[in-house]
Formats: sequence, C-alpha cells, structure tokens
Amino acid sequence: MALMTRQHSTVSQADLDLITQAGHWNPFLVIGPHPITTADGAKAWTIRAFLPEARKAGVVDISRGEPGKLIPMEKTHADGFFEAVFPGRTGPFPYRLRIENHEGHSWESVDPYAFDPILTDFDLHLLGEGTHLHNYEKLGAHLITHQGFRGVLFGVWAPNAQRVSVVGNFNHWDGRRHPMRSRGATGIWELFIPDLGQGEVYKFEIKSRNHGYTVQKADPYGLASEVRPKTASVVWDIDRLSWGDGEWMARRAERQALDKPMAFYELHLGSWKRAAEKENGFLSYRELAEQLVEYLDKTHFTHVELLPITEHPFDGSWGYQPVGYFAPTARHGTPDDFAHFVDRLHQHGYGVILDWVPAHFPTDLHGLGYFDGTHLYEHADPRLGEHRDWGTKIFNYGRPEVRNFLLGNALFWLDRYHIDGLRVDAVASMLYLDYSRNAGEWVPNIFGGNENLEAIDFLKTLNEICHREHPGILTIAEESTSWSGVSRPTYLGGLGFSLKWNMGWMNDTLRYMAKDPVHRKYEHGALTFSMIYAFTENFVLPLSHDEVVHGKKSILDKMPGDLWQKFANLRLLYGYMYGHPGKKLLFMGDEIAQWREWNHDESIDWHLLQWKDHQGVAQMVTDLNALYCSETALHQIDFDWQGYEWLELHDWENSVIAFLRRGKDPEEAIVVVCNFTPIVRHDYRVGVPTGGFYSEIFNSDSEIYGGSNVGNQGGVEAVREPHAGRPFHISLKVPPLGVLFLKAPKSAPAQLGK
Repeated sequence: MALMTRQHSTVSQADLDLITQAGHWNPFLVIGPHPITTADGAKAWTIRAFLPEARKAGVVDISRGEPGKLIPMEKTHADGFFEAVFPGRTGPFPYRLRIENHEGHSWESVDPYAFDPILTDFDLHLLGEGTHLHNYEKLGAHLITHQGFRGVLFGVWAPNAQRVSVVGNFNHWDGRRHPMRSRGATGIWELFIPDLGQGEVYKFEIKSRNHGYTVQKADPYGLASEVRPKTASVVWDIDRLSWGDGEWMARRAERQALDKPMAFYELHLGSWKRAAEKENGFLSYRELAEQLVEYLDKTHFTHVELLPITEHPFDGSWGYQPVGYFAPTARHGTPDDFAHFVDRLHQHGYGVILDWVPAHFPTDLHGLGYFDGTHLYEHADPRLGEHRDWGTKIFNYGRPEVRNFLLGNALFWLDRYHIDGLRVDAVASMLYLDYSRNAGEWVPNIFGGNENLEAIDFLKTLNEICHREHPGILTIAEESTSWSGVSRPTYLGGLGFSLKWNMGWMNDTLRYMAKDPVHRKYEHGALTFSMIYAFTENFVLPLSHDEVVHGKKSILDKMPGDLWQKFANLRLLYGYMYGHPGKKLLFMGDEIAQWREWNHDESIDWHLLQWKDHQGVAQMVTDLNALYCSETALHQIDFDWQGYEWLELHDWENSVIAFLRRGKDPEEAIVVVCNFTPIVRHDYRVGVPTGGFYSEIFNSDSEIYGGSNVGNQGGVEAVREPHAGRPFHISLKVPPLGVLFLKAPKSAPAQLGK
C-alpha cells in the first residue's frame, strides 16, 4: 500500500483508508462536495475526489460562467486522494474536475459524487417488498438527464455487499474509482455517472461482507451484453426503440383468442439458417426478420416461438442457461435490431412467443449465482437450490426481491419488446420439490408434501399480473406431469396459464408411430387415450426441439418401414395432429422432413428440398396450415367436447380411427379419417350425422405431397342407412398410411351422436 502523505485533509484517517482501499460502504460521505468548519470556526465547502490515475487535479468553478476558474486541489494521499477547500461558500456550486495523468494528458469531467440520490423512497419501498412492476426502469443502467447533465444511472441489489463499484473501460476496470451509494437497509446501490453514453461496457464489482469475497458481475438488469465469450453488460437506451406495429397490437387480443388458429413455428435463431460468410455464422436479427417473414408468408404458420434469446454464455445450452435476463443475445445484433425483428413480424401479421426460463440459472461466475458473496438469488441449501441434472441453480421464489426480478423480467419483454407471449420452460421442475431427486435429496414443504408452495404462488402471480397488465398475451406452460388446472384460471384454483403443452399426446403418439404397422393394432389405446383428458386443459400439440436431439432421431427417422413408408407415416402423423383438438407446434426442420437430428451449430438441411419427397412434406404442411386457419371446425372449439365427436373409436383390428370436428356454427363440420396401416381400406364405412355430399378437402396421400393418390375423387355422397349409431354413412377409399379430411354438407343441422 502507498505511504500516507496526508497534509491538510479534512477527513479522518479511517475514511481515507477505506476510500483508497475500496472498502467504504458509502463513499458519498467522504468524496464529492461537503460543508466543513475551518480551524478558525468559519463555514466553508470542500471538494474531495479520489483519482488514482491523476498526477494532479483541480476544480473548475463554473458557477459564474465559462470558462471558469481553476482552483488546484491538494493531494492528501499518495494513492490519489485530492481535496480543495472553498472558504466563504455557503452552499454547493457547479464545477468540473480537471485531471492530468502521469503522461501529461489532461481532461475535464463532471464529478459523479456531486449529485443527489435519484431512486425515490417509494421506489425503494416497492423494490424491497417485491411489488415494483417496472423494476427494470430503476435497476440496471439507464441513460438519463439528471440535474442538467446527461449520463448513466446505475442501480443494483446487493444487500450483503460491503462495497459495490461500477467498473468498465471508462475507469480501466478499477473498482476503487466509482464506488456506489448505499441506499441503506434496502440493499440497493446506485450511482449516476455523467458523460457516459450508449455502448459503454460495464460490470459491477462487489466486495462482500462475507470474508471480503470480491467478484465482478454482469448487471442482472443489463439491457444489452457483449458477444460471448466476453461477459460484460452494455449500456443501451431502449426508450428510443421505434415501432410500427400499432395495427397488430390493437388486434392482438382478438387474434390470440383461444378460439383462433395458432400454429407455432418453433425455431432456434442461431441454426435456422447460418451465414457461411460470417465468422460467427449467425444471421442478424434484421436478416432473420426479412427471411423469416418471407418464409412464414409461404408456409402460413401464425406464430414463431423462439428458443430462449436472452443472453447466455454457452451455445450448447440453446439459450436455456441464461445470464442476461433482460438482454437479447448479442449474437444476432443489438436491442434495436431485435425490436426491428419483432416489429417486422408483427407488421406482417405474425405473433412472437419467447421461451422464458424462470426455473433455473447457470453457475457462471459473472452471473446471478453467489451474487454478493451469499446465495442471494438461489437457495443456500442444495436440496432446494440446485438442479444437479442440469448443473444449475434454482431461484428462491419465496424471497420478495427474487420474485420481483422474475416478474419484472416477464413484464419487461411484454412491455418493451411487444412480445406476444411467454412459453415457460420446465414448469414441472418448479412445481415439485422432489423433481428428479432421490429420497433424502429434497426438503418437504411445511405440510410435509412435495409441492413447492412458493413456486406455485409465484406462477399464479405471474399469470395474473401478465394477463392483467397486457391483455391478449399468451402464457404457455411446458408441464410434463398431470398437475391439475395448469391452464385454468387462478380464481378456480388453477395456475392461470393460457395454454399447456400436451406432453402425454406427444409421447403416446410418437411411441405409437414408431411401431411397425403390423403391431399397431395392439397399441390402439395409445391413439384413443388422449381424448380421455383432451379437454382437461387448453392444450398445444408439440413436436418440439426436445424430440429431435440426444439420440431420439428426427421425426422422419423415427418412422418405421422403407423410404415410402417413412414419408407416408410422417404425412399421416402431421395430418392426424392437425385434425386432433389443440393448437399446433412444429420445430424447424420438421416441416421439410429433416433426416438428421437437430444440431445447434449447423443450419437445418434446406438442401433436402431439391428432392420430391421433402418438397411434398413441405407443401403438405403449408396446405395444412392454410386449411387449419381457414376452416373454423378445425380450430374454434379446441378445448370442449362440443367441438369433437368420435365416429370410429374401436376399429383396432384395422388401426383406423375417425372423428368429427365442429365449429361454433354446428353446420361447420369436418370428418377426419386416419388409416395407420399401409393397406388401402376399400369401401370403409364411417357413420355420419347428416346426409349430403362430403367434400374431400385434404388427402395426405395426394400425389403433390409425394403420395400414391389413393382417394375419393373429390368426395362421397352420404347414404341414408344407419351405421355405428348414426343415421347416415359414407363409404370411403382410405389411403394407406393416410389421412382424409372431408367437409360435411350444410344442408341440414348436424346432430350430436348419442
């Protein structure tokens, strides 16, 4: 440590040491302007500054206009503590610091320690009790004008810190230079640094009260980040984002009502398409916007669902181990670029859903873990605070500030980026204390059960607040158990989600489809079982990224048989999915029948579209999306028995099922017939409720899809002869491994079967 050269300092030796050694809990008590009493009892003001980079320094008094009078400062500590006394001054006055470094370069700057606090007592109260819905406007880094000066307000929650400093290129990452103001028992620290602007790179250096543990952390509320492998936060002004999606936002609630079609295209921005000419291989948000809009215009999906785009250090986590919860990943550009991406999709009529990860966070040193030398965001007890399977930490949902962090984050994306909904990842892991744990590795709740009561309350609050603050948005749960009421309102005892992924349908259907058709009749219950619980939740039918990784094979490669059968089975699967009640989700590559598993480091195999079979699947998915959106019977009543009727349930011997879908207008009806064997079913009778001509509006075996063109030449006439309890029947040629959609006539009111 440098030797003391104290001469006429007006501060105590202890305060000097704490400032120069970067250990003072509130530097505003020492540096900056302060009233003093001189040795002769006179009133005066002193200005103190800690400038370790300075050879000499002075105060430029600008209270009487420019250029101002320079008053040299006395160096009262060898490490760079300077002071100037102003006798006769009765109050603070505007000034600048003039600094000359050891190389002889000089400059002027505004003293950060000359400013009053900015965060109000009311802000601090709301942040402390965890009810500040706009916490992202108070904590983090924000470009503001304060007391006439433009600069950046920094704020961070670190209640167990002895000292917190803002560090960056602007102060050579020296934690002694810009220590923050403590706001007392709230644990909030703040500092306004004038003259900093957009693009400034920074972190928070935290010295803990816990054994002096010192660490540099990225900003939990940081609005932008450096491109990995760099880990600092970046100052960004998102208040100036511009939007042209007013029409979409005005009609969003109508477009996303539960009786509207929703066909989600799930994609990973880093591998949907790659840019071979770029060093990192990533398309920008703006490039993605243009190409994706063109693709959606062609394929007729209604929404994109993005794998997590919040900043994450490891590409291989696919975004599911986020560090920058408020920052769109810099891999594809700036926050402005991401806003353009969302805006562009909205202007063309497409919704944007974000995959959101409140269940856990990674252990990277610059992240949330052990943030201020204590387990601040996570539980200290590993039985509560660790997902050992994933090597991640679990949020402490019972801590008000942590809940507020997550709630504010959800609202942030809905508010500032106009996001249309959140797909909440790994909900099951939040609901159960014993999730993926052996006996003795978890702690029961206060009633002795395995339910995580704090997480349950958090999820209910999340859904209530998000839907209240942003009517018309969607919240979608990835919940893999039979927890009751996931998509039921909280006032009825549910969790309050809009939709839930139907993992049971997905698992049963893929297991069934993987069977050789000769064995499928023994597994018929796997097809029909989904209808036992189909209307207990508002379901999405997902064929997601999780089903095409880790040795599970691609969807196409799961299908049994030779090349013809594989493609026919795939077309059958998609046709059955679009006929079945529930909203739809396909992962990128599924729609072109990708052979390989998904690889996050490579583009999907667009070159496959040179082949007729792949062209056929792509065309069929496009036509299914268009049909699904245009035919109200396929989407209006997805969550109630009024929209569904079994026509053939028990023909396990032939592996055939048939059902009827209805719209709100009971005359809007479509018959769906599925043949899960490679045998043509000639003159197959299906009982129907009304007479007239049933138009064949979709056939998965159509030649344009790569099929053999077995069908009914446009439709069939119903015969007035009872069959299976219905007064009429139709006789069909059902294609092998095929699906038919037949539109019912409107000549007479349809009657529900008994």
